[in-house]
Amino acid sequence: MFWKKKRLDQVDPDTPVKTIADLINQLKSNPDFTHFKHKGETFTCWVSFIQTMVDVDYIHRDIFPVLYSNRVHNIADAQATLPVEKIIRTKDMAVIQSKLLEGFIIIQENENRPDCLVIPSIKAQGRQVDQPEIETSIIGPRESFIESIDANINLVRKRIPIPQFSVEEMRVGKMSRTRVCILYVEGIANKENLNTIKQRITDLEIVNLIDATNLALLIADNSNSIFPQFLDTERPDRVAGAMCEGKIAVVVDGSPTALILPSTIVEFFAAYDDYFLAWPIASSYRLLRLFAIAFSAASSALYVAVLTYHYQLVPKDLMGTLIVSRSSVPYDPIIEVLLLEIMIELLREAGARLPTKVGQTIGIVGGIVIGTASVQAGVTSNILLIIIAMSALAAFITPNYRMATTIRFIRFPFIISAQILGLLGVALCFMAFVCHLIKLTSLGRPFIEPIYPVRVTDLKDAYIRLPLNQQTMRPLFLRSGDAHRSNQKRLLAKKGKHSPDIDE
Repeated sequence: MFWKKKRLDQVDPDTPVKTIADLINQLKSNPDFTHFKHKGETFTCWVSFIQTMVDVDYIHRDIFPVLYSNRVHNIADAQATLPVEKIIRTKDMAVIQSKLLEGFIIIQENENRPDCLVIPSIKAQGRQVDQPEIETSIIGPRESFIESIDANINLVRKRIPIPQFSVEEMRVGKMSRTRVCILYVEGIANKENLNTIKQRITDLEIVNLIDATNLALLIADNSNSIFPQFLDTERPDRVAGAMCEGKIAVVVDGSPTALILPSTIVEFFAAYDDYFLAWPIASSYRLLRLFAIAFSAASSALYVAVLTYHYQLVPKDLMGTLIVSRSSVPYDPIIEVLLLEIMIELLREAGARLPTKVGQTIGIVGGIVIGTASVQAGVTSNILLIIIAMSALAAFITPNYRMATTIRFIRFPFIISAQILGLLGVALCFMAFVCHLIKLTSLGRPFIEPIYPVRVTDLKDAYIRLPLNQQTMRPLFLRSGDAHRSNQKRLLAKKGKHSPDIDE
């Protein structure tokens, strides 16, 4: 007897079983699956559900008493009498299978009949809405997304309570069947951007989708780039603000973050606290972050280049200090820098993986002890230790974690280029990154806008943030359906009716 066993990886989870009986037979071996005959006064039915996915208290309180009463004589009466919204009566096995696995109840009048009632009774589990942990805020709203997609949509919708707020739901993952929702404002969001993101999500062929950041990697314009092309955030106020500009948000069930797209590189260095501060202060902080990023990426490389090839650039007053500092160091500057850079990354990774209190202790004590010991042992110079510490501190000033990780990574190509060609190598490495950023796009839109292409209007909220009342236009690169943030005629009328102050 020859037979061929069907491999597990050949099973297509998208293919539903042929009958409800086959589906029940497939699930009855699971201890949390329940299938029984319910006898009421005038109606007898078969009930099936997965205990771990449904709200059992809700079933016994609101559904079974109705089925037991004398008001129900058949399945049509049950559909009309049950105090539940969105009851579905269907023969479609694809719908029955997916709904049963999501936490719905299946009610059959007869086990052999192909139609049944599908009743929602999903168990709501998850943590309460809390303060942001990554994008912390001193002033402004203190709410953050959680792992429930319905709660996340609620947090955004209550900030944009208009009928144009649109939600489109999709399913991603052959096995996970993860809910993915696209949020946008109808009439403002660019339709081309909307169609592009829907097409990219539809074309995905994956087994499991875990988090929104996984989705960002899958639908990015350039999956090989080290730069994140979609902004991820845990703040619903930031998502609402981006949608009002004409951008699109994507939320994933089970993920406490949302994606904002398209995005520009400037947005990764702009904290949302900037919009709650006076514009000169907010602009100063943005410029400070940009300076810190440049210092973090190039400081170690400049140290290697200057001490290896261009020591003539060192001022005479500083030369003596450098000579004394490196007199006991037996390694070349490149080895010295790499040792300290790797040590900093080890401390950072250990602090991130350990419990919070232990991680903070390891980071502080480990940095002090190892840094002091390495200088005293003559492994590194004290000047380099100061540069590396300032460089690491400057990298942490980036508000977005994924971009901060990228900034820490690009230090190493700069260091290696500096060792090979000195300052020329640093310049060539910088040009390579600039060329890459120029070619990079986010949902087909320029990633480094408004630098390239130049958009003078968009500079009002880029490297500096001008007063909010001067930002009357939405970003040009979005090609929004309505380019104006405010009614221009009404704004001009209000300016004409402006009454002078008492001291005028």
